[in-house]
Amino acid sequence: MASPLTRARRLAAAWLGDRRQFRGGRLPRTCPICGYHGMFISVGHPGRWDARCLNCGSRERHRLLHLWITENGNDKLGGKRILHFAPEKEFMRRMRGNPLYETADLMQAGVTHRLDITATGLSNGVYDVVMANHVLEHIPDDRAAMRELFRVLKPGGLALLTTPINATRQTTYENSSITTSAARWAHFSAHDHVRYYGRDFTDRLAEAGFQVETFRVSPEQEVKYGLLRDEWIYLARKP
Repeated sequence: MASPLTRARRLAAAWLGDRRQFRGGRLPRTCPICGYHGMFISVGHPGRWDARCLNCGSRERHRLLHLWITENGNDKLGGKRILHFAPEKEFMRRMRGNPLYETADLMQAGVTHRLDITATGLSNGVYDVVMANHVLEHIPDDRAAMRELFRVLKPGGLALLTTPINATRQTTYENSSITTSAARWAHFSAHDHVRYYGRDFTDRLAEAGFQVETFRVSPEQEVKYGLLRDEWIYLARKP
């Protein structure tokens, strides 16, 4: 459990960010990672209500990934050699001390590998699992990144991927002339995004050689665990 001081700091930050979330009528949520049950707090800019576990600090994507990993009482990552791009602190804490867990990023400090996801320089077929949560929407040449993820995986290896998706559109929206922070925010919902994926995200992964499935939970579980209704995990397997 987080210390009382840590929880107090998180509550204060959420209050300062948007105090309206504390006006009552909020449904308690359950964190499947740490077991906390109670109010979740906002996170992000602008803030998303009911997004962050007050105890462990997990966000929606972390809880969804945990539900996949532990589905049917299993540990699907147990004994797997893992490469995690742009690793989140919550997951790094979970994997602390695991010699099979490696991290990678071009800018982030403290990672195992400082590298470009489109050209890692790593050996072929090394990893059982690669992970990239909300990474590919930042990468100008996302197809090169997908091919690189495919290359470093062993046959039968799995890429666990999440990304913002506009499920109302089939075709990914991108425009290389949109370069300013303000324009990217208006077009792609974040100042450092370079596209907004449509349902053809699966097709791009298939072009790189992957066989793709998706994982999501029931609507009732989305509410219970404080998940996003428009996010699911892409399970991209190398044949």
